Amino acid sequence: MTDEEILHRFNTCPQPASTTLGAEVLDIDTSAGKVTLRCTATREHCHSVDWNPKGGIVQGGFVTGWLDAAMATACIARAKFAVSVPSLEIKVSFLAPAHPGIYLAKGWIQRWGRTIAFLEGDLRDTSGKLIATASSTAMLAPLPATANANAA
Repeated sequence: MTDEEILHRFNTCPQPASTTLGAEVLDIDTSAGKVTLRCTATREHCHSVDWNPKGGIVQGGFVTGWLDAAMATACIARAKFAVSVPSLEIKVSFLAPAHPGIYLAKGWIQRWGRTIAFLEGDLRDTSGKLIATASSTAMLAPLPATANANAA
């Protein structure tokens, strides 16, 4: 599969979690092990909606979800949908609040092992301001060939 075919597959068959998160895959570079997601934060992703003049502050679980999705997508793309990527651990550093709007979540592979991947990611607003960073350790769980073929 080419990067364009992988991108098409992600965006025509989105995972339910991606829909809930408001995430869309924008760019894939499997040779570099990198992806970029566009994440749309809505008031429904926020707490403190009523008193905050910017429409609320995005709950940290959604920020974590965007970063986790970007990092996992990098793995799934590299493996061409042949693995699932359960997180073994994830660390997020929240550097600035996110408010309703558009964000870019980038995820990349730091190290790819036989059964484990080490991943990193960051979340930025559209002006490039760094909102959060993440690192993760994920299991590379092979999917049966029939599951991968059926998903195509």
